[in-house]
Amino acid sequence: MPLCILSAGKLTMLAVSAFTLSWTHSVEKTRWQENWVVAHDGLRVVEARVQGSGAGMDPPEGARLVDGWWVYVPNVPTQPSLLLASSGATAGGWRLCAEGQCREIGANPGAPVELRPCPG
Repeated sequence: MPLCILSAGKLTMLAVSAFTLSWTHSVEKTRWQENWVVAHDGLRVVEARVQGSGAGMDPPEGARLVDGWWVYVPNVPTQPSLLLASSGATAGGWRLCAEGQCREIGANPGAPVELRPCPG
């Protein structure tokens, strides 16, 4: 099931079944990473990592510290889509990596970037 990215009125399709989404927390300046799977019924997060803790971002119970990252499996249901804010007020956008290639999305102020499984 390919991943569709809608950004600035442009639709991009990636023929991938999984991807990693990473960003820097706007207040704490801490790195976050999430591994996602693209499924027919939506997007499913399978692992998350955060470098440190801070205001409103403490690692959940059961998280383990691995090479400076708190690693855990989020207890979140499959999402039909993800809307990623594009405020331009942070240190950068979102980094989406899949199959050895990465791209920055949502770095400029504007409408949110939408990630979702591509139809049919």
